[in-house]
Amino acid sequence: MIETITKINNSVNGVVWGTFGIALLFVAGLIMTIVNKGFQFTHFGHWIKKTIGAIFKDKKITAHTGKENKAISQFQSLCTALAATIGTGNIVGVATAIILGGPGAIFWMWIMAIFGMMTNYSENVLGIYFRRKGPNGDWHGGAMYYLKDGLGGYKGMKWVGTILAVLFSLFCLLASFGIGNMSQVNSIAGNMESAFNIPTWVSGIGLVIIASIVILGGLKRVAAVAEKLVPFMAIIYIIGALVIFFTHITAIPAVFGAIFKGAFAAKSAAGGIVGYGLQKAITWGFKRGAFSNEAGLGSSVMVHSSSNVKEPVRQGMWGIFEVFADTIIVCTLTAFAILSTGVVDLETGHMISENAGSGLVGEAFATVFGGLGPKFIAIAILLFAFSTVLGWSHYGATAWQYLFGEKTQVIYKVVFVVMIFFGSTMSLSLAWDLSDTFNGLMMIPNLIGVISLSPLVAKITKNYVDRKLHGKDVEPMLSVFPEYQEEEAKEVKEGAD
Repeated sequence: MIETITKINNSVNGVVWGTFGIALLFVAGLIMTIVNKGFQFTHFGHWIKKTIGAIFKDKKITAHTGKENKAISQFQSLCTALAATIGTGNIVGVATAIILGGPGAIFWMWIMAIFGMMTNYSENVLGIYFRRKGPNGDWHGGAMYYLKDGLGGYKGMKWVGTILAVLFSLFCLLASFGIGNMSQVNSIAGNMESAFNIPTWVSGIGLVIIASIVILGGLKRVAAVAEKLVPFMAIIYIIGALVIFFTHITAIPAVFGAIFKGAFAAKSAAGGIVGYGLQKAITWGFKRGAFSNEAGLGSSVMVHSSSNVKEPVRQGMWGIFEVFADTIIVCTLTAFAILSTGVVDLETGHMISENAGSGLVGEAFATVFGGLGPKFIAIAILLFAFSTVLGWSHYGATAWQYLFGEKTQVIYKVVFVVMIFFGSTMSLSLAWDLSDTFNGLMMIPNLIGVISLSPLVAKITKNYVDRKLHGKDVEPMLSVFPEYQEEEAKEVKEGAD
């Protein structure tokens, strides 16, 4: 039975994450870049100013909402989204890309991220535009809503939108137990056992206790923890990676030379078939890039839609920054640490080390930090992976709420927390494969929605640029629902955008 499931899963996984899936992701990012006139390039200074540049200047970015208000701040929504995206993919994923695709895979990871910025931007714009308030006053948004009300709003597409919304929610729900839970905590438990000799069951119990306190407290508690955990873990890891960067700063030309040379290599590092090396570099760069920042999967939009922001484009710009921070900054630093410390032959692209995954990164860090290197990576994976669990708990809860109603969400949360223990103690090779598949299957209905609604995203973007950058007196486009549009437009005109 298991062999049959594995064969079927491998077949589906091959289709989703093969040429079709990778091409769909790339085309979606390219289309959204074109229709929005290269917003990530042409308005680089503006979105930097309105995201990371505004954190210390604009109190509205970090201001918490009152107890009666179920929305979260823009900064909290970013941190919760980054909690889910900055995870083992930034460590294990980068190492895997280099091992299987060579140094050149990093270049294609950057390319996927550059176009993925606009896919993530578009998801968030649509998420805010099509979100609606629940009975408790909290915002409900995500791919399922713009599929149902956006794509489904086209003539003759009502049932198509409804079916795709249900499929997306189902795939998201299943993926939350795999890539968003068991596979993450399994990495934590395994690394804690190898680095500190802590039994997996002990790690499992500890994770269950902490996770239950946070997750069962609802989105605002998850966001409050993410707001503190994500900046801390990211800064600590970046500092460690920067120490390696400056220690091996003379290796910069060789590292980037290997990346660009490998990106367009006609032959594999072993001198194989012409074109094989290029194919592997592109495939693994695109794959790991997509898994790392999740642009195109429709996941992070579910938490971005809970933000107290009024302007869809404002939250869209946080989506651009999310991909930028995850891939261009964190993944690049991991890649440099691996490529500059002698574990890879930069001339041929061959692996010198026999380690893989987090072990390879740990070995790279050990060249500078000695025996503390692997322990540092084990702690980094603990923080990164656990934050991913917190972020995905909200994604799964949102999908559950869409399928079964808000009142039964506590059932999902209890099951999710219980599965953490089993994930810590069991072998998960099949679970990893299945979670990869469901994670990828989320992408298909989501990108159908994003691409079909690209004219609307372009229109909303132009409306924002005209008003905010060109000073034109035009009515803002803030919501598809007239009652929300009127309410939000009034606040925007009063300066609360």
